[in-house]
Amino acid sequence: MALLSITFFVTIVFDECINTSDDGTFYFDEKLVGGHEHQGSISTTSSVVRGVFAFAAVTSGKINLPGDKILGLAKFFLGIGIPGDAKDLFNQIESLALLESNRQVVFQEQHIVVKISIPLILSLPASVYSLSNKDQLKVRVNTVLGSAAPPLTVKLVRAFSTVAKDSAVIQNKDLKYDQNSGHHVLDVLPDKVDVGIYVFVFEMVLHDADGEKVYATGGQIHVPIYVTGIVKVSNAEIAVLDNDLGSIETQKTLDLAGNDIVSLSANHLQKFRFSFQLTTPRGHAFMPHQAFLKLKHETKYEHIFVVGNAGKKFEIVLDFLGLVEKFYYLSGRYDIELTVGDAVMENSFLRPLGHLELDLPEAPTSKAPRLPPLAVDPYTRYGPKAEITHLFRTPEKRPPTQLSLIFLSLTLLPLIGFLVGLLRLGVNLRNFPSSAAPATYAILFHLGIAAVLVLYVLFWLKLDLFTTLKTTALLGVFLLFVGHRILSHLATASAKLKSA
Repeated sequence: MALLSITFFVTIVFDECINTSDDGTFYFDEKLVGGHEHQGSISTTSSVVRGVFAFAAVTSGKINLPGDKILGLAKFFLGIGIPGDAKDLFNQIESLALLESNRQVVFQEQHIVVKISIPLILSLPASVYSLSNKDQLKVRVNTVLGSAAPPLTVKLVRAFSTVAKDSAVIQNKDLKYDQNSGHHVLDVLPDKVDVGIYVFVFEMVLHDADGEKVYATGGQIHVPIYVTGIVKVSNAEIAVLDNDLGSIETQKTLDLAGNDIVSLSANHLQKFRFSFQLTTPRGHAFMPHQAFLKLKHETKYEHIFVVGNAGKKFEIVLDFLGLVEKFYYLSGRYDIELTVGDAVMENSFLRPLGHLELDLPEAPTSKAPRLPPLAVDPYTRYGPKAEITHLFRTPEKRPPTQLSLIFLSLTLLPLIGFLVGLLRLGVNLRNFPSSAAPATYAILFHLGIAAVLVLYVLFWLKLDLFTTLKTTALLGVFLLFVGHRILSHLATASAKLKSA
């Protein structure tokens, strides 16, 4: 009874809790585990796979997982690439290794089977094939970890265009197996396959019927394929027509594959016509995603028009009389540029066709359209900026060297006079304090005076004014303190001497 309950639980998990995406992958969504630990879809799916395989290894529950879900789980782990987290990378590799190993246990007494098949992965080296280069369609089949697949045949069930899903261009075609490369190859694409976007439906058929008990092929596999080619551009004509009679006043033929440039002139009473044809490598008319004609005025104002198609021919006619307001009554030179592009067109292009000298009437004084501000190119902010030139003040003219030396000598004269004066006065040290504390203050006071004199010399040689002022302030506080102490001592000694 317990085994049946566990088996029923596992079946419910895979049938009800599993999620699927458009590309056929299956996974289990993230959830809260235990109310505090947050797990992503990789960890959650890996935990489910690990639990199911552990159940298959140690119990005898009846589990027969569908092959499409096994393949879906394998595609999920293969499609996430290399996870950025080390734990997710471990979970990915462990889950792929579990899917790589076949699990099939039969208990004859209870008639219970535990079966989990090895998924086979069908992949294409490329999803874009060129008709112009005659590329071959190649398919490879491996296990999830890249091991060789058993003998099988890859069948192309059908292929259809995304714009005509009901009409198949290929049906029931077996691909040839190339033993050297290990690919299943379709040599030549049929003539019905032209440039465009297609969906190819593949199916894997095992040669050994018993292999279906070991491997899961997953049924039909839909793969989007881009078939590209060089589109031929021909019959390009550009003309200026008379508005009243519709007669051609000027007509020129262009080679859009070359470097032809035309020069035209027209006024507001005339029309402009441009036409060309696009042909696929199979000779069919081609309808690109983009076909634009741009007229750019010399003042940088642009006007873009969609080139429409009528059958095999693309044509646009501009009636300048009805476009004078759209052109803001701006006469002058207009550069002509054609843009043709498509995802399956190998030779998409944007090329100048020439220029048109357009003569438009003057804007009316009333209800004249205002010129809109020109769009600012956002990439200009990353371009080179204007060079900034700094104007420095011209240094002042210095005096001659001899005059500076004379000034230095004059500044030293007071010091020399001070020393001579000390000698004349007969300086002696009889009043120098003999006690330890007053003598210390006297020595520190004289050292402070000497430090101030040294600071003056350093200021003259290398120090700047701000450094000198800050140092002088510190020395001044120091001299004030020790000077007050020594002067107090001298005053006290003098008072005692007079009282005696």
